[in-house]
Amino acid sequence: MSALEQCYFDETSTARPVLRVVSEPRVMREGPALALRRARRARLRQRRRAGLALSVLVVAAIVIAWPGLAMGGSTAAGLSTDLADSSSLAAGMVYVVQPGDSVASIARLINPVEPTLARRDLVRELRSDVVVPGEHVLIP
Repeated sequence: MSALEQCYFDETSTARPVLRVVSEPRVMREGPALALRRARRARLRQRRRAGLALSVLVVAAIVIAWPGLAMGGSTAAGLSTDLADSSSLAAGMVYVVQPGDSVASIARLINPVEPTLARRDLVRELRSDVVVPGEHVLIP
């Protein structure tokens, strides 16, 4: 195989550049340089495959865990997410105290399963065990 090579002379020369036929091109198609390039390419391919496998595992773990969090999760008041959806009061809502309400009755509205946790959070929020009708209570 032949190739053309452009030869340049030094800048002081007035001769024009010439082309000459080269019998052997300088590109190495075999030998240690080729082996090194192939090894690098194989390592890069292996690294990409490992990264892809890790990404697939992370996505699979999220997809598998998502329904579990929705079904078995709990709110800050200790209420499962299923019951929290069915309770009449949720975190961040403002409840206006009605005549006959107490901290315990409001806690039962927040968490019908375990009202002691909700009661403790209400007392901490209100800084008191007593509620007055007409009072606005932020549900913790």
